[in-house]
Amino acid sequence: MKKFSLFAATCLVIFIGCRSNDKENKALAEFKNVNQSVVRSFSDLNAQDTFKIELTGRKPEDIMLIFNIKKADGKEIYKIKLKGTDLLRSTDPNVDLSKEKDQIAFLKTIANNFFLEDNFLEPAVIPSDKPDSYVPDKAFYEELKKSGLNGFKYRLGKENNLYIAWSDKAQKVKIYYNCC
Repeated sequence: MKKFSLFAATCLVIFIGCRSNDKENKALAEFKNVNQSVVRSFSDLNAQDTFKIELTGRKPEDIMLIFNIKKADGKEIYKIKLKGTDLLRSTDPNVDLSKEKDQIAFLKTIANNFFLEDNFLEPAVIPSDKPDSYVPDKAFYEELKKSGLNGFKYRLGKENNLYIAWSDKAQKVKIYYNCC
């Protein structure tokens, strides 16, 4: 009888252990990182560049938002890595992000909304636009007026949007507007 009780107890421990692992495995399987890409004209009005966003990590302190742009020939022309914790710190203080699950959901929302149509600016600068105090490089702003190249904007936080475009002159992506 002692052997049977010992066997039953061992089986119960194994069963409970397997059940908790099943829950953990199911939770891991349900978590999906964000990985999206779109093609748009950016560095050349006659070619399509690939914009890609990837959200990696399982916990806010491990999450990275990686954004890059590749020209039609495959050459990477822009890449930025943003820490999830930095994005959380620079958000609206009125948003309740005290729970980890809310932080993860918020970061996924940022990634999922990254390629909204409003973020693609065609052209980057309208010829009649005048530069203001948020334009870091007035010569580049004027270059964009003449080239008619497209722009892209993305959010770094509550009051921080970066507007980027390709500079034919510098042969790289540059910020042409940094504002609220």
